[in-house]
Amino acid sequence: MALKTRESHLIETFVTLADTLVGGYDVVDLLHTLVESCAELLDASAAGILLADAEGELEVVASTNERSLLVELMQLRVSGGPCFECVTTGKPIAVPDIDQVGPRWPQFRAAAREQGFLSVQAVPLRLRAMTIGSLNLFWEQKRVLDPRDVDIAQALADVATISILQERAIRESDVARQQLQRALDSRVLIEQAKGVVSHTRNTTMEESFVLIRTYARAHQVALGDVAAEIVARTLEV
Repeated sequence: MALKTRESHLIETFVTLADTLVGGYDVVDLLHTLVESCAELLDASAAGILLADAEGELEVVASTNERSLLVELMQLRVSGGPCFECVTTGKPIAVPDIDQVGPRWPQFRAAAREQGFLSVQAVPLRLRAMTIGSLNLFWEQKRVLDPRDVDIAQALADVATISILQERAIRESDVARQQLQRALDSRVLIEQAKGVVSHTRNTTMEESFVLIRTYARAHQVALGDVAAEIVARTLEV
């Protein structure tokens, strides 16, 4: 990405994330904006987000494609891997060469290689001492991310975290917990809706999500609400 174009995109992304601080935003759409923008800004092959629910259980709530989704789900299943460890430690985790993880994360290495990934960078979604998830970037080639690029990813993740939690979440507000739970609940419906659209329209899962998201934005309806109507067969996109 050209320097000027990249800087412009970065500014636009920060503005988009900052706009959510006023409230009344769609958390799921916010997180998808975050992963898509980070993947483009940092030339990643894929990106995804792990987010903790009200009970602290981690779920995948956003991903740019099915390949990164599968790798993240595997880490949750075995409670191990760089993305999972990023959340538990609250620190960035870099794996510039997945083949070099040795015996540390054998299942992660196998899953990542199967999906065509050779490197990963995970940064925490955190606010002060609170870590609620991780932003995870995947590449199809071995890569050591420049410290400035790590800072960009972390800055975007930090703004997104503030957007999700806001000040009331610092005081453990019910509003913030409900927003997080809504994002997690909506993700289940969205996955089901993607399957419905894929079957009825004969499209890939990624293409199906684009159709759902385009409809939601065009009609100014939350992604989760659109997904619920598709699953209930009361809406076709």
